[in-house]
Amino acid sequence: QVQLVESGGGLVEVGGSLRLSCTASRRTFSNYAMGWFRQAPGKEREFVAAISWRGFATIYADSVKGRFTISRDNAKNTVYLQMNSLKPEDTAVYYCANQQGPGIHNAENYFESWGQGTQVTVSS
Repeated sequence: QVQLVESGGGLVEVGGSLRLSCTASRRTFSNYAMGWFRQAPGKEREFVAAISWRGFATIYADSVKGRFTISRDNAKNTVYLQMNSLKPEDTAVYYCANQQGPGIHNAENYFESWGQGTQVTVSS
């Protein structure tokens, strides 16, 4: 399994921006679609965004469309999540995960390896 390490979380004011990074240990990183999920206190983990293995296709949760952008740099084994116009409801632990199998999906059962998460807190 690939090891994933997220970074870039922190405390930001409403309307601010953060960029999360997720670096993979495996050199075959570029063969897999990647996703970002988040889990707020007391809530179930939910899908945020995913990107195909070459970066040509992306999908987003409705709650983040137009505000978040997922991208990847396969040369650096890294996937990013640019988060703009942040809202208090974006507060959560954010996880990256690598997808198994072809295509691009938003369901957790398609993702096999998960990072440890990075905390994002948006203050009002």
